[in-house]
Amino acid sequence: MSTPLRSLTAAVLLLGSTTLVQAEEVRVAVAANFTAAMKEIATAFEAATGHTTRISFGSTGKLYTQIVNGAPFDVFLAADQRRPALLVDEGRASAPFTYAIGELALWSTDPELITDGAALLESGAFDRLAIANPKTAPYGAAAMEVLESLGLAETLAPKLVRGDNIAQTYQFVATGNAELGFVALAQIALDPSGSRWEVEQSHYSPIRQDAVLLEGAEANPAAQALLDYLQGDEARAVITRYGYATD
Repeated sequence: MSTPLRSLTAAVLLLGSTTLVQAEEVRVAVAANFTAAMKEIATAFEAATGHTTRISFGSTGKLYTQIVNGAPFDVFLAADQRRPALLVDEGRASAPFTYAIGELALWSTDPELITDGAALLESGAFDRLAIANPKTAPYGAAAMEVLESLGLAETLAPKLVRGDNIAQTYQFVATGNAELGFVALAQIALDPSGSRWEVEQSHYSPIRQDAVLLEGAEANPAAQALLDYLQGDEARAVITRYGYATD
């Protein structure tokens, strides 16, 4: 083999091995409300960077507990600001930022059920109202804020069906186990079926969702690359399309 050809071959091999070394896996804990958006973002991120993602979805409270107990995640995408802040205070995370601002919706698969959401709740003309567990799921806490704002928390307590997270809450409504439920607007943003009430912000606190880099992931280039990607135009376009606001 001639010297120039040998040099070119070596350069190609070196480039290939460098790509392989740089392509890493990032393990991500993601709040359940962000499931659909994250799946789309992860696919685009992998195509753009060559990195791979391993994603676990769940309620923010349960994911936080897993992280505190040593679960091997690199990045945490929460559904609130409180748990990421706690992790930062505990020295378990760094670099927090708001990746999405969620909105709450009252939803039913019955296209005629919800015409005036507040009036329907006040009437109590339904058997079951699904919400996420307010102790572990920020969207469940927001749902309780709405009921308290309307003065209906005690009245409707016997009708509440609690999901472990917002994904299960959505399933309760989608399968007819509850006539209606409080879900993340993102879960139904691309689905025009049924009926809904996009709850006015005056009824609940803003659902600012923060992301953090977890302790031990500082040396993982895929982790930082994902956090950078989430703040870029491509990811923000997906986030907005799924019904979230961004800063």
